Amino acid sequence: MKIFFSVGEPSGDLHGSNLIQELKQYDPEIECVGFGGPLMQKAGCELLFDLTQFAVMFFVRVLLNLHRFIGFARQAERYFKENEIDAVVLIDYPGFNWAIAKRARRHGIPVYYYGVPQLWAWAPWRIRKMRRNVSHALCKLPFEEKWYRDRGCDAKYVGHPFFDELVTHQADQNFLTKLRSDPRPLVTILPGSRTQEVESQLPWFLSAAAQIQKQVPDVRFAIAAFKESQAEFARTLTQPLSLDIEVYTARTPELMQAATCCMACSGSVSLELMYHGKPTVILYHMSKLMHRYARLMVNVRYITLVNLIASSKPFEPLKEAWRPDDPDCEDIPMPEYPTCTDKSDEVAQHIVDWLTDEQQYQETVSQLATLSEMYGHPGASQRAATFILESLTGQSRRTSKTAA
Repeated sequence: MKIFFSVGEPSGDLHGSNLIQELKQYDPEIECVGFGGPLMQKAGCELLFDLTQFAVMFFVRVLLNLHRFIGFARQAERYFKENEIDAVVLIDYPGFNWAIAKRARRHGIPVYYYGVPQLWAWAPWRIRKMRRNVSHALCKLPFEEKWYRDRGCDAKYVGHPFFDELVTHQADQNFLTKLRSDPRPLVTILPGSRTQEVESQLPWFLSAAAQIQKQVPDVRFAIAAFKESQAEFARTLTQPLSLDIEVYTARTPELMQAATCCMACSGSVSLELMYHGKPTVILYHMSKLMHRYARLMVNVRYITLVNLIASSKPFEPLKEAWRPDDPDCEDIPMPEYPTCTDKSDEVAQHIVDWLTDEQQYQETVSQLATLSEMYGHPGASQRAATFILESLTGQSRRTSKTAA
């Protein structure tokens, strides 16, 4: 059996490598080939090209490299013509992967989209492409299966592969012990992994931190930087401030685990914070133009994945931004502020409430623990591999884990 992969993001490379390992657990003779990254190659995938080097590109760079993407798509089609391919597996990268899906279906090859694009949030009209070119949608989030099924797609909820990595990650216990040796409450700041995010979000988090320290003088802060250049930027911002704050690089898992509570930029990091049961307030500051555009285009109730999972009506956008004092708003597990104005007062108040009100803190921890118990299960890679092989061969394969 030969399976062709098309993966374009570093996170997809990780998810793809885990999926390949699970497929080979069932059948070591399965051949995996296609576009991916170094982790997939290490797992046994024959790479036609490392597509992850084109990840997170700005629009202008995409245009400048458009001829290369067209070339990759043509290369894939030639491969489909010249080889017997049993299935195509797509992960992330929808712009390019739509082209791969179209060419695969043209040659009668079943297509599996592992971790479907979030069309429900920003592009519901693209469901036509999904129906036309994708045989099976393997969903990461619990509400996605029904959304895709209601629109005519064959969809299966397998869980989020992110939790597979959380279970296997080995934290630095010496560093954790050092962090926890200080009895004072620790607020971890997670300003994002992309440099542009860090530069736009961190000043607002630091403004909130200053207000928190005024009300809780014994608090301490830690900034989790993804790379050293971001850490240097953070140190430049914090140096003139009278804050008890440290900046760390590549210590995000440990800083989450040691935290009393967190302030974070919107993203998949919310799932990890849910998994660890950390009360968190989400902030995403943007320009007025982008905020207006987001209000018009986004088709979901919240920007935070954990809040969407917890909501009984994730696809009913709020008429106005969420406010904790609004009786029409749900009691969401992670207060969130997608905004173009200064919300540091509101962000700070949530943290202060958690640090000074033990009952409120424990209620939030309990809410997150319930969600984690329901949805934070590992085994997505195994369930996806089982589904792919069973649908291809018609033979049942035993699996020890099921999606919650």
